[in-house]
Amino acid sequence: MRISAFYIALTISLLLNACDSGPKVIESEPAGSNASAVSQALPGVEVQQPAAEHKVVVEEALNTEKYTYLRVNENGESFWIAIPKTPVQIGATYYYQGGLMKKNFASREYNRVFETIYLVSGISTQPADAATGSAVDQALAQTQSAEATAPPTDIKRAAGAVKIADLLANPGKYEGKTIKVTGKVVKLNPMIMGRNWVHVQDGTANNFDLTITTTEMVQLGSVVTLEGVIALNKDFGAGYKYNVIMEGAVVK
Repeated sequence: MRISAFYIALTISLLLNACDSGPKVIESEPAGSNASAVSQALPGVEVQQPAAEHKVVVEEALNTEKYTYLRVNENGESFWIAIPKTPVQIGATYYYQGGLMKKNFASREYNRVFETIYLVSGISTQPADAATGSAVDQALAQTQSAEATAPPTDIKRAAGAVKIADLLANPGKYEGKTIKVTGKVVKLNPMIMGRNWVHVQDGTANNFDLTITTTEMVQLGSVVTLEGVIALNKDFGAGYKYNVIMEGAVVK
């Protein structure tokens, strides 16, 4: 009986050690703002406030369905960061703030463990304005002329483009569907949560501006046709809540 008890205890000990031998996640550094973007891309990650701005050069990019791993170089030191899925250019320079450090971070998609990786809410092609302290503040403080932001008067819609008034009149009809809209860019908030936030009006909805997210660049005050998926009642956190929004748009 004593021998049996010994082997039972030994077996339980080995099983516990085996269960505890997998990759461990260790939080050790506060992260940047726009927590919802990282939480959406990497569920269960708790992002806190803050930290310095980093200037990095992209050396390698690994894309998954929801996020992108980037091997970057800062002042001669290479390391990995993870951001919401974003197209990037190898060799280009980007900026980001903060970063939540993780140790032994397991990637199922690539069947590898990153010894150290920083979870980041997003990157930008421009540094944050030192006066405002964040990329979000910089974007919101962007100088926008009266002419560029004036409501449109004569918009020629592209073939097949839906009027914003028709979209608002029956949003359920378009939910989850890919459509085109043509409108004037009356507001532009670049590179927030890893995407550009474009506000367009087409003169059909009493100066209502439809918010569109895209990774493409458009000119403030220009008339553009964008094609993307319509989503309803979308809440990104940090004050970004929309009854109707077009996501993942491309310029047509």
